[in-house]
Amino acid sequence: MYGIVEIAGHQYRVQEGDIIDVQKLEGEVGSKIELDRVLFVGGDKPQVGTPVVSGAKVTAEVVKQGRSRKVVVFHRKPGKYQKKNGHRQHFTGLKITGIKA
Repeated sequence: MYGIVEIAGHQYRVQEGDIIDVQKLEGEVGSKIELDRVLFVGGDKPQVGTPVVSGAKVTAEVVKQGRSRKVVVFHRKPGKYQKKNGHRQHFTGLKITGIKA
């Protein structure tokens, strides 16, 4: 069984046992969270939400809180102007522990 769940405005296809990286969510490592914005549940009996499937929940465990690799942006114009910026996005690693339809 798999599901499509919406987390922080992004949609993810998840199955039990998957580990996904999502935008930063509040929670300590090892804590459990419930995701109730389930848009689709697939399997023997698929269910499509309008916009969400009523009664469906995805449970997950926070496995890590971290920052992604640095993205370097280099601005340059003719002359002596140049500027270098960097950005590291915060993320949360989730392990999907169950899908209930």
